[in-house]
Amino acid sequence: MQVQDLVTIIPWNFIATICNLFIQIYLIKRFLFKPVNEVLAKRKSLADAQISDAVKTNDEAKALKAQYEQDMLAAKQRASEILSTAQKNAQIQSEELVREANAQAAAIKAKAENDIAQEKRKAVNEIKDEIGGMAVEIAGKVIERELNENDHAKLIDEFIASVGEA
Repeated sequence: MQVQDLVTIIPWNFIATICNLFIQIYLIKRFLFKPVNEVLAKRKSLADAQISDAVKTNDEAKALKAQYEQDMLAAKQRASEILSTAQKNAQIQSEELVREANAQAAAIKAKAENDIAQEKRKAVNEIKDEIGGMAVEIAGKVIERELNENDHAKLIDEFIASVGEA
Protein backbone atom coordinates (compact mmCIF):
# COMPACT_ATOMS: atom_id res chain seq x y z
CA MET A 1 0.00 0.00 0.00
CA GLN A 2 2.77 2.28 0.01
CA VAL A 3 2.56 2.87 -3.70
CA GLN A 4 -0.90 4.23 -3.23
CA ASP A 5 0.19 6.76 -0.66
CA LEU A 6 2.46 8.46 -3.17
CA VAL A 7 -0.28 8.99 -5.70
CA THR A 8 -3.07 9.99 -3.40
CA ILE A 9 -4.04 13.62 -2.83
CA ILE A 10 -4.33 14.80 0.69
CA PRO A 11 -6.79 17.68 0.78
CA TRP A 12 -5.08 19.61 3.63
CA ASN A 13 -1.75 19.24 1.98
CA PHE A 14 -3.17 20.38 -1.33
CA ILE A 15 -4.81 23.46 0.21
CA ALA A 16 -1.60 24.34 2.08
CA THR A 17 0.42 24.03 -1.16
CA ILE A 18 -2.07 26.23 -3.05
CA CYS A 19 -2.04 28.81 -0.22
CA ASN A 20 1.74 28.69 -0.19
CA LEU A 21 1.75 29.25 -3.96
CA PHE A 22 -0.56 32.29 -3.69
CA ILE A 23 1.51 33.74 -0.83
CA GLN A 24 4.67 33.31 -2.91
CA ILE A 25 3.04 34.95 -5.95
CA TYR A 26 1.85 37.85 -3.78
CA LEU A 27 5.28 38.32 -2.20
CA ILE A 28 7.10 38.05 -5.54
CA LYS A 29 4.69 40.51 -7.11
CA ARG A 30 4.91 42.92 -4.18
CA PHE A 31 8.64 42.83 -3.46
CA LEU A 32 10.17 41.79 -6.78
CA PHE A 33 8.01 42.76 -9.75
CA LYS A 34 6.93 46.15 -8.43
CA PRO A 35 10.51 47.47 -7.79
CA VAL A 36 11.75 45.90 -11.00
CA ASN A 37 8.91 47.53 -12.95
CA GLU A 38 9.67 50.86 -11.27
CA VAL A 39 13.35 50.57 -12.20
CA LEU A 40 12.38 49.65 -15.75
CA ALA A 41 9.95 52.60 -15.91
CA LYS A 42 12.68 54.95 -14.64
CA ARG A 43 15.14 53.61 -17.19
CA LYS A 44 12.54 53.97 -19.95
CA SER A 45 11.76 57.56 -18.95
CA LEU A 46 15.49 58.33 -18.76
CA ALA A 47 16.04 56.80 -22.20
CA ASP A 48 13.05 58.73 -23.58
CA ALA A 49 14.44 61.96 -22.07
CA GLN A 50 17.85 61.29 -23.58
CA ILE A 51 16.30 60.55 -26.96
CA SER A 52 14.20 63.72 -26.84
CA ASP A 53 17.30 65.72 -25.77
CA ALA A 54 19.25 64.17 -28.64
CA VAL A 55 16.49 65.05 -31.11
CA LYS A 56 16.30 68.58 -29.69
CA THR A 57 20.08 68.96 -29.89
CA ASN A 58 20.06 67.59 -33.42
CA ASP A 59 17.39 70.11 -34.43
CA GLU A 60 19.38 72.93 -32.81
CA ALA A 61 22.52 71.76 -34.60
CA LYS A 62 20.66 71.72 -37.92
CA ALA A 63 19.35 75.24 -37.22
CA LEU A 64 22.85 76.42 -36.28
CA LYS A 65 24.26 74.80 -39.41
CA ALA A 66 21.65 76.55 -41.55
CA GLN A 67 22.41 79.87 -39.80
CA TYR A 68 26.14 79.28 -40.27
CA GLU A 69 25.68 78.55 -43.97
CA GLN A 70 23.53 81.63 -44.33
CA ASP A 71 26.16 83.74 -42.52
CA MET A 72 28.91 82.28 -44.68
CA LEU A 73 26.93 83.08 -47.83
CA ALA A 74 26.35 86.64 -46.60
CA ALA A 75 30.05 86.96 -45.73
CA LYS A 76 31.05 85.73 -49.19
CA GLN A 77 28.68 88.22 -50.80
CA ARG A 78 30.01 91.02 -48.58
CA ALA A 79 33.60 90.04 -49.41
CA SER A 80 32.71 90.05 -53.11
CA GLU A 81 31.15 93.50 -52.77
CA ILE A 82 34.21 94.80 -50.89
CA LEU A 83 36.52 93.35 -53.54
CA SER A 84 34.43 94.86 -56.34
CA THR A 85 34.42 98.24 -54.60
CA ALA A 86 38.16 98.07 -54.03
CA GLN A 87 38.75 97.23 -57.70
CA LYS A 88 36.53 100.12 -58.80
CA ASN A 89 38.33 102.49 -56.42
CA ALA A 90 41.71 101.26 -57.65
CA GLN A 91 40.61 101.80 -61.26
CA ILE A 92 39.38 105.31 -60.46
CA GLN A 93 42.61 106.13 -58.62
CA SER A 94 44.75 104.80 -61.45
CA GLU A 95 42.80 106.85 -63.99
CA GLU A 96 43.16 109.90 -61.74
CA LEU A 97 46.90 109.30 -61.41
CA VAL A 98 47.21 108.97 -65.19
CA ARG A 99 45.27 112.23 -65.65
CA GLU A 100 47.47 113.97 -63.09
CA ALA A 101 50.61 112.59 -64.74
CA ASN A 102 49.38 113.77 -68.15
CA ALA A 103 48.58 117.19 -66.72
CA GLN A 104 52.01 117.39 -65.10
CA ALA A 105 53.66 116.26 -68.33
CA ALA A 106 51.73 118.91 -70.26
CA ALA A 107 52.71 121.54 -67.68
CA ILE A 108 56.37 120.44 -67.84
CA LYS A 109 56.22 120.48 -71.65
CA ALA A 110 54.68 123.95 -71.69
CA LYS A 111 57.28 125.22 -69.21
CA ALA A 112 60.04 123.64 -71.27
CA GLU A 113 58.66 125.26 -74.43
CA ASN A 114 58.48 128.62 -72.65
CA ASP A 115 62.03 128.13 -71.35
CA ILE A 116 63.20 127.17 -74.84
CA ALA A 117 61.51 130.22 -76.35
CA GLN A 118 63.00 132.46 -73.66
CA GLU A 119 66.46 130.95 -74.15
CA LYS A 120 66.04 131.36 -77.91
CA ARG A 121 65.15 135.04 -77.50
CA LYS A 122 68.03 135.46 -75.10
CA ALA A 123 70.42 133.72 -77.51
CA VAL A 124 69.10 135.82 -80.42
CA ASN A 125 69.56 139.00 -78.37
CA GLU A 126 73.08 137.96 -77.38
CA ILE A 127 73.90 137.14 -81.00
CA LYS A 128 72.40 140.46 -82.09
CA ASP A 129 74.54 142.25 -79.53
CA GLU A 130 77.64 140.34 -80.65
CA ILE A 131 76.82 140.87 -84.31
CA GLY A 132 76.11 144.49 -83.57
CA GLY A 133 79.49 144.83 -81.84
CA MET A 134 81.23 143.04 -84.71
CA ALA A 135 79.41 145.14 -87.25
CA VAL A 136 80.50 148.29 -85.46
CA GLU A 137 84.08 147.11 -85.39
CA ILE A 138 83.95 146.15 -89.04
CA ALA A 139 82.25 149.37 -89.93
CA GLY A 140 84.77 151.25 -87.82
CA LYS A 141 87.63 149.55 -89.60
CA VAL A 142 86.07 150.05 -92.99
CA ILE A 143 85.26 153.67 -92.42
CA GLU A 144 88.16 154.16 -90.09
CA ARG A 145 86.59 156.83 -88.24
CA GLU A 146 85.11 156.86 -84.89
CA LEU A 147 81.40 156.70 -84.62
CA ASN A 148 79.47 158.51 -82.01
CA GLU A 149 76.89 156.82 -79.85
CA ASN A 150 73.85 157.79 -81.99
CA ASP A 151 75.49 156.66 -85.18
CA HIS A 152 76.49 153.45 -83.51
CA ALA A 153 72.95 152.70 -82.35
CA LYS A 154 71.59 153.56 -85.80
CA LEU A 155 74.02 151.21 -87.53
CA ILE A 156 73.17 148.42 -85.09
CA ASP A 157 69.47 148.82 -85.61
CA GLU A 158 69.88 148.81 -89.41
CA PHE A 159 72.07 145.73 -89.24
CA ILE A 160 69.63 143.94 -86.93
CA ALA A 161 66.76 144.83 -89.22
CA SER A 162 68.62 143.48 -92.21
CA VAL A 163 69.59 140.30 -90.28
CA GLY A 164 66.05 139.92 -88.97
CA GLU A 165 64.66 140.09 -92.53
CA ALA A 166 67.15 137.55 -93.71
